[in-house]
Amino acid sequence: MSDVDPSVIAIPSSAAPPGVDNPVAAVKLDGLTRRFGAHTVVDHVSLTVNDREVFGLLGRNGAGKTTLIKMLTTLLPPTSGSAVVEGFDIVRQPARVRALIGYVPQALSADGELTGYENLLVFAQLYGIARAERKRRIGETLAFMGLEAASEQLVATYSGGMIRRLEIAQSMLHRPKLLFLDEPTVGLDPVARETVWDHIRRLRRDFQTTIVMTTHYMDEASSLCSRLGILREGQLVACGSLDELRAASGEREASLDTLFARYTGASAEASEAYGDTAHERQTAKRVG
Repeated sequence: MSDVDPSVIAIPSSAAPPGVDNPVAAVKLDGLTRRFGAHTVVDHVSLTVNDREVFGLLGRNGAGKTTLIKMLTTLLPPTSGSAVVEGFDIVRQPARVRALIGYVPQALSADGELTGYENLLVFAQLYGIARAERKRRIGETLAFMGLEAASEQLVATYSGGMIRRLEIAQSMLHRPKLLFLDEPTVGLDPVARETVWDHIRRLRRDFQTTIVMTTHYMDEASSLCSRLGILREGQLVACGSLDELRAASGEREASLDTLFARYTGASAEASEAYGDTAHERQTAKRVG
């Protein structure tokens, strides 16, 4: 994008997440690109996600966040470039990648006509968890996500926050090293969002899980993510911790809302309106 001022692009940080002395690459992208016909959706993105950190991908609708996630989870092949996830190439070794990751998409993935336990049993079978191990693993996962009491209820009776926690539970049954979360709290009320945030923190703390997440909520990104990558029209225009993004922009006291507006080319007012609109539209899509 020729209109992006290179002077405000942050240098990707090699700093380790809290509690990690020597960072190891959980994900490494080198010029990763995806085109649909003549339209480039992800444009030569290079970045590294450190082991055991929570990395946030930010950007306006159409910036390429979900397409990037789909390539890293082997659901969509790249047009060019490369990516290695937990040491395995996403194109040459997709089965090895899938065995080590979990993925929670934006779209509803839980079956409302099944109970919480039955949903997890289906996923345990899909992940190839041994029959003798399934009941214990499902019980532990339900307890971790605070869903034990609702395990025999139909998911159609769950609140939005409970459904999202169940979907995260589905993705972590096989104890993935790396978890991809696409808009993990979209459409949730503030209390449900805080509950999901707490479980994301516990995943990193208790299971040492590396998490890559997309979000439209700047408070969520500030609270959860040790580093952030901002996409604009498919290009990575900024990457680093909040302090590094502030330093690169020359605005050392700037809020993440202000930095997001700067890096994505929107006004701060438009950025706030965009977040509200994205929330409303995603909520309508999720519950409609």
